[in-house]
Amino acid sequence: MKVIETSLPGAVVIEPQVFGDARGFFYESYNKAKYHEAGITAEFVQSNVSRSAKGVLRGLHYQWPNPQGKLVSVLEGEVFDVAVDVRRGSPTFGQWTGVMLTADNHRHFWIPEGFAHGFCVLSDAATFSYQCTALYDRIADASVRWDDPDIGIDWPVSQPLLSEKDQKAPRLKDVAADRLPELLR
Repeated sequence: MKVIETSLPGAVVIEPQVFGDARGFFYESYNKAKYHEAGITAEFVQSNVSRSAKGVLRGLHYQWPNPQGKLVSVLEGEVFDVAVDVRRGSPTFGQWTGVMLTADNHRHFWIPEGFAHGFCVLSDAATFSYQCTALYDRIADASVRWDDPDIGIDWPVSQPLLSEKDQKAPRLKDVAADRLPELLR
């Protein structure tokens, strides 16, 4: 397993060791001991799968209170996946990082608690897997506008298909301070 740092401390890409032959391939999608060794000590309590069509953009989502860390990967297709640091007091507040996750590269992306998360689908369809550190909490569910100019994400789509909720998401500067996670020291 290879861990690749991103520009946001704590948000990392994980490349599992893939064993392939003429029959197909095998890899460990999660190994608690190896992840702990890599500094990811999260405990996962909920696992989700979504399927989306080309051009769909989901995000930018986070929970506060009751924050969720997410370990995400793609089972089918290709997505551009993004994490945004929305923790008050963080030196990287409002900054983003993005990675390509595909069924072929088998990469996983660890998005720690306190980060907003989103992705857009680049293939005809994509099946997306999430492991979460907290249960979904409808009351704590929050989002930030996907095209917030202050964040400036360089999405590879210009007119994505959005949910009604994501269309109405506020800019980060308009989110009340008590609705944003706080950097834990």
